[in-house]
Amino acid sequence: MKARKPYHKRAKRIGRGSGSGHGKTATKGMKGQRSRSGFHQRAGFEGGQNPFYRRVPKRGFNQAERNSFAIINLDQLAQLEANEVTPEILLQHGMVKHLLNGLKVLGRGQLNRAVTVKAHRFSASAKTAIEKAGGKAVLIEQAARRQTQN
Repeated sequence: MKARKPYHKRAKRIGRGSGSGHGKTATKGMKGQRSRSGFHQRAGFEGGQNPFYRRVPKRGFNQAERNSFAIINLDQLAQLEANEVTPEILLQHGMVKHLLNGLKVLGRGQLNRAVTVKAHRFSASAKTAIEKAGGKAVLIEQAARRQTQN
């Protein structure tokens, strides 16, 4: 039995003549704000109804410029056979999916051999465990974040 091709819906081609079925007004209807060129609607606008982001109660504090790090533990590093571990190597092996703002090494598990680990952050327990095993914990410098001036 032959495998079926994946289903892909054809894109709607707007404004390509009356034969296309999407000609003349190009699916924008007759008159009104939405039919005009240059019409733009703010994200989250619900036609004047109180929008979702205002209806939902807010709790706590949301830090706008929060740094999120990809996390890896010592027991995961012990599984790798490499003598030097970098964020790029972890991405290649699929141990980290996204680096986000950098890589942070945490101290769960044990390391039995000398490994040079390059990361953006280390927990205190991870750093001591790496050095105790005879390895090195090398900090990768991050590019200075742009400060906005008021």
